[in-house]
Amino acid sequence: MTTLRSFLTSDKPDAPAPHLDSVSPIAAMPGGEIDVHGQHLEPDGAHMPRATIGDISAPVVLSRPTRATIRVPEGTISGDLVLHRSATGSNALTLRVAVPMAENLHPVANPAVDAEGNVYATVSGTRGQAVPVSIFQIQRDFQVRPFVRDLLNATGLAFDSNGYLYASSRAEGTVYRISPDGAISSYAEGMGIATGIAFDRDGNLFVGDRSGTIFKIGRANSDGISGEIFVYATLEPSIAAYHLAFNSAGTLFVTGPTTSSNQSIHAIDRDGNTTVYYQGLGRAQGMAFDVDDNLYVAASLRGQRGIVRITPRHEASLVVSGNNLVGLAFLEDGNATLATREALYHVSLDIEGRKLI
Repeated sequence: MTTLRSFLTSDKPDAPAPHLDSVSPIAAMPGGEIDVHGQHLEPDGAHMPRATIGDISAPVVLSRPTRATIRVPEGTISGDLVLHRSATGSNALTLRVAVPMAENLHPVANPAVDAEGNVYATVSGTRGQAVPVSIFQIQRDFQVRPFVRDLLNATGLAFDSNGYLYASSRAEGTVYRISPDGAISSYAEGMGIATGIAFDRDGNLFVGDRSGTIFKIGRANSDGISGEIFVYATLEPSIAAYHLAFNSAGTLFVTGPTTSSNQSIHAIDRDGNTTVYYQGLGRAQGMAFDVDDNLYVAASLRGQRGIVRITPRHEASLVVSGNNLVGLAFLEDGNATLATREALYHVSLDIEGRKLI
């Protein structure tokens, strides 16, 4: 005898299994959001799909037939992303998730990487605040050790070809030269609100003064004494810091966050001529180049915060989703370190960065 229950259930078709075609961006910070694209990703009646990343349940914040948005929870590591709808699960796609390298820091610009792959990051502090340790070294096994003390408001970091680390102090307007064993000496003074720094291929050091000046400091002599200092270019003042990076052609790229949500990246050629390279970012900060001259910048693109890639054809896309990012640096084997306002993270991107040393 057929009951009403069996009649209703026997004629009800099973909900189609979701299928995932792609995930964007390719990586995320904990707390970041990613989109998956595919078929049958919409709610099943009143029930939203569920997502898992490895063994971690991840909230689905938006669900449509061909797209779902998923937030990456704290504590997640890289793993298989699966969308579950009713009693069925989708195929798996790999999602790369950044993991902490070092915490209790205060970077305000890119970290720096030495020739051995050790990473250096600041505890910058508020303006005028003295901190016990100004710069930490994070070794390849993620061991953290103090490297520099008594440097007020350490901001920008960069290595020269001899293995010396340079650090700007935005409080003092000074750039310091730091030996491999941590001994510190003054290198250049009178740099205004000195923030981002970068070396060109000839060993000249460029310094971004947040109030609107890019200084060029001639290559140091054999005694570590700086060469001639002069104004290289002038730009609009920044509300936070200037950030500098060179591409393979020797063009200097500069960001300086303003209150605009349609911010520009400026390109300055070797003669000091300034043009707008890309416009349309929110609060663009630290930058780095890969070996193909794609530019990566911590910024917002179309309302999404993270690491944005801009190709030489000026095409922009989000590569890493995440909040509070201020900079990045590429490591060996396609990895990168990402700097937030409080910590450094490590993520695999399969991107070979342009060597800076």
